[in-house]
Amino acid sequence: MRTTGGSATWSAGRGGPEFFDHAAEEAALARVGALAKLMDSAIAIPGTTIRVGVDVVLGLIPVVGDLASQVISSYIIWEARKLGVSHLTIGRMIANTLFDTVIGIVPVVGDAFDVMFRANMRNLALLQKELEKRGAGRPVIDV
Repeated sequence: MRTTGGSATWSAGRGGPEFFDHAAEEAALARVGALAKLMDSAIAIPGTTIRVGVDVVLGLIPVVGDLASQVISSYIIWEARKLGVSHLTIGRMIANTLFDTVIGIVPVVGDAFDVMFRANMRNLALLQKELEKRGAGRPVIDV
């Protein structure tokens, strides 16, 4: 059951009543979207349609760069957890970033892999899908 007042919604969920602040959710989604884009597709490679992000640049620094990228990517998972996404989705997000980090550590192969596998954009898509599934961000009509 959902009722609303202003920009916030009360929802009786699994663990009892929960308070969803739609403005806060939209702000968190905007932060996650900006970070995912920065990490995975902020820089266009001239003369191609390929875009890379800070993740690729950090990946050029052996081991330390990939670990730093993992720490930054963990922020997206932290935001998703704060937004109350399911444990399954959190697990998939963790798997995406770990896979990116483990393969990314391998010299040369990892750098090429970082260009193709965009863990942060995948995690953003997982987050958006889950929020859409539960109806977050959609206006609730007061009757």
